[in-house]
Amino acid sequence: MPMKQLNTLYKYEQSNETKAAKNLSEAEFEYQQNLQRLDSVSEYRLEYMKRLNQRSLDGINSHTFSHFHAFIKKLDNASEQVKIALNQAKAMVEKRKQEWLMQRQKLQAVELLRDKKLKMLALVENKREQKMFDEIATQQFVRRKNSF
Repeated sequence: MPMKQLNTLYKYEQSNETKAAKNLSEAEFEYQQNLQRLDSVSEYRLEYMKRLNQRSLDGINSHTFSHFHAFIKKLDNASEQVKIALNQAKAMVEKRKQEWLMQRQKLQAVELLRDKKLKMLALVENKREQKMFDEIATQQFVRRKNSF
């Protein structure tokens, strides 16, 4: 494969690897966001339970207790929804990580081909130069021999 095509392929694969890394980063960010949401909902639920407990100690009517209980149930539902989103985000992180690793492998393969091609071209160039120097040395030898 000509060097120009290898360079084009390398740039293409490098671009794809950059995109895959960006997608992985975005998926990891989304996962972290969901972790924070889950923590927030859990902390708020805990605080609300503490309020309910304190109000119970002070005396609470059944309507207020029902209101507290209904809100806690909503927080539990919210927590379950966030857990579902968290699991989906985790799965997406794994998927994006595999995509990035595959793309990284492709890029490394092209890098290897490119490096081999560069070494081969350098070897050919070195041989050409050596042949040229050998011819010059031979011509100088012949001239010196003929001049004596």
